[in-house]
Amino acid sequence: MSLIVKVENLSVVYNDLPAVTDVSFQVSAGDYIGLAGPNGAGKSSLVKALLGLTSVNSGKIELFGQELSNFSQWEKIAYLPQKHQHNLLFPASVLEVVVSGLAGMPQIAADLAKERARNLLQDLSMSETESKLFSRLSGGQQQRVLLARALIREPQLLILDEPTTALDPQVREKFFALLEKINKEKGTAIIMVTHDTADIGRYAHSLFYLDIKLIFFGPFADFCHSPAMQSYFGDFAQHLICHQHAPHPDPLS
Repeated sequence: MSLIVKVENLSVVYNDLPAVTDVSFQVSAGDYIGLAGPNGAGKSSLVKALLGLTSVNSGKIELFGQELSNFSQWEKIAYLPQKHQHNLLFPASVLEVVVSGLAGMPQIAADLAKERARNLLQDLSMSETESKLFSRLSGGQQQRVLLARALIREPQLLILDEPTTALDPQVREKFFALLEKINKEKGTAIIMVTHDTADIGRYAHSLFYLDIKLIFFGPFADFCHSPAMQSYFGDFAQHLICHQHAPHPDPLS
């Protein structure tokens, strides 16, 4: 599989304190990674470093084979932050917000852009809202629209920061089902920051557990059978993370 992210000995300092220390890992096409850790563990700092949104104290980041300082192919990456910064005072419709995800990609014709947007809204059970003002939607609805906005450019890497906190359980399942679909069918690599270590194993293939330093990175099966991780987390916490739920029906069908 083609290499998308390569990080070597990365350290980030925030407010004169270490946020990330000596972290190395790689992400390839088709990976689906749950990025977990306690509050203050450096998860957001790591993501911001990958996106060039915060300075790096030491180490190296490569995206799609290019050093971060020289990287210019940002259309290959989509990011859904925990708190969106869309101007709620701007009277944009839902369809307009989704299509705005193609800004800077003029090669996409207007008709194709709207078709992509409508297909994504349909997958997220939001078709009936396309002409409504984005600012009038609930927090959970806005989050679904912003996911569609991130996906419309068909990124090769999707980074999400706590994306389901405002979603009810049924919508949450649709949200995850769409991510699973693009991961399997398009090979989109996904890095999802989450606090829900007891549930992320239903969806992600690998666990990235960060506590300023890298504690574990690898398949959930390896984590669950690791005596070192059992010693670190304790038997009960490891059991919660490794708990396997019954297969869930496809909410998109």
